[in-house]
Amino acid sequence: MATGSHRLEYEVVESWERLPEGWAFTEVVGVAVDSRDNVFVFCRGAHPVVVFDRDGRFLDAWGHGRFVRPHGIFISADDRVFLVDDQGHSVYEFASDGTLKSRLGDGQPSDTGYVPGQSPVARAAGPFNNVTNVALAPDGEIYIADGYGNARVHRFAADRTLVASWGEPGSGPGQFNLPHGIAVDRSGRVYVADRENSRVQIFSRDGTLQEIWDWVNRPCDLFIDGDERVYIAELGFLFGNQPVPHLRLMQTPPPGHAPIARVSICTPDGELIGRIGGENPLLPGNFIAPHGLWVSPRGDLYVGEVVVAVGAARRFAPLTPHCFQKFQRRSG
Repeated sequence: MATGSHRLEYEVVESWERLPEGWAFTEVVGVAVDSRDNVFVFCRGAHPVVVFDRDGRFLDAWGHGRFVRPHGIFISADDRVFLVDDQGHSVYEFASDGTLKSRLGDGQPSDTGYVPGQSPVARAAGPFNNVTNVALAPDGEIYIADGYGNARVHRFAADRTLVASWGEPGSGPGQFNLPHGIAVDRSGRVYVADRENSRVQIFSRDGTLQEIWDWVNRPCDLFIDGDERVYIAELGFLFGNQPVPHLRLMQTPPPGHAPIARVSICTPDGELIGRIGGENPLLPGNFIAPHGLWVSPRGDLYVGEVVVAVGAARRFAPLTPHCFQKFQRRSG
């Protein structure tokens, strides 16, 4: 399914999840795996957090009525579950059984000039305005991408004290046009999926820009595995880029970019290892709108897609397009 010089190969596992009768994900915004290899699917259906074992057997569901609009998920090494509510302007921390531990954000948007349906981000501000995603550094610091209604990355100490923020709206180095996903490697480098600039920007922990990868297709999410491989969920240019007054969406691919949605895998230096995804978005193993991804300790890849938000569910009706896929890692 995906190959490269490092010989990574994946096989899609169809019909992996066993949801209770009558349940549906609707669309999956994110996925994460805990230390026991249990898979937490964060979705916009009636049951926001649905938990499976590695074989797809249903274990638990929680979060009912908690979120305005689910958006991102991260699970720490000690199995704390961080969930992002973009329209609720908050980042929550839960125990793995759904017990609320803490909350960042008071539910009120910061003043950036952003008005849904009217105007895009005019200026950077503090936390949060339609916050997008969260990641923890190895030392416990929390890094948050504040994207739809802001243009910043916020760095919090492990005790939830705000340490620093960086970024402003724009397309220049260090600026953001919808910082959507975020990841931190072992050395503390911060990778930001700058979606509508169609690039990944890499910073030191204090916000100093170090590198830019401009070969990606509207990156939505990032994950760094135990071998420091970087996985990038790329939205592409076939769905979710119709003009709206409150976002500066990139309408067409930059020169030389393929328009398809895909997952790319590379080294921390940006050397491409492999790709998953092809031209027909409805086929198993291909993508419509990959939004969140995670790699388990065993090397299995999970990808969630926002098929409602980008209009694909309506376009392909009465067919129900896939919004969640598991790819099993095969040794090369």
